[in-house]
Amino acid sequence: MSNVDLVQLTQETKKLTAMVVEDEKVVNELLSSTFKNFFSTVGSYFNSEDALNAYMKSAPDVVFVDIIMSGMDGIELSRKIREINPTQIIIVISASNDIEKISESIEVGVNSFIQKPIDTKKIIELLTSVMSMINKKKKIETKTFSISLPLDLYEIVNENAKAESISKNAVIIRALRSFYD
Repeated sequence: MSNVDLVQLTQETKKLTAMVVEDEKVVNELLSSTFKNFFSTVGSYFNSEDALNAYMKSAPDVVFVDIIMSGMDGIELSRKIREINPTQIIIVISASNDIEKISESIEVGVNSFIQKPIDTKKIIELLTSVMSMINKKKKIETKTFSISLPLDLYEIVNENAKAESISKNAVIIRALRSFYD
């Protein structure tokens, strides 16, 4: 992890939004202010109910949640977020050593579990991991496209592709780019 380019990492994470859900005021403020250095916006919530309402309005890229909170705990919040968005990146940040809670959070499908207290090295590792998850998610979401062409155009595209040893899609993309330029 010592080879991580912090400037490049920050440039990547600054394109993202985050949410911190932590009921302890001091810890919440510390996490929020730290993550504001890395994310474009950081929503800060002291209970799961407010966080869930805010999530439904803003859907941040990353949710950081504590497990043990009064009212709805972080595991239940994670479960509800998963129902809304099965691919949401959820990171549990907790001081809990409760194996049952940790197992339950894994069962819910949180992406990562970080033990408090968090130091700078853990934050950098965490953010590197988050960017890896997001990049993987983007690759999965990349769509292929299909275009129906009249037969005479198809033959022209096919001949050009063969002549240049490139795919038919590359010929079509080039033609679309020149049309829209």
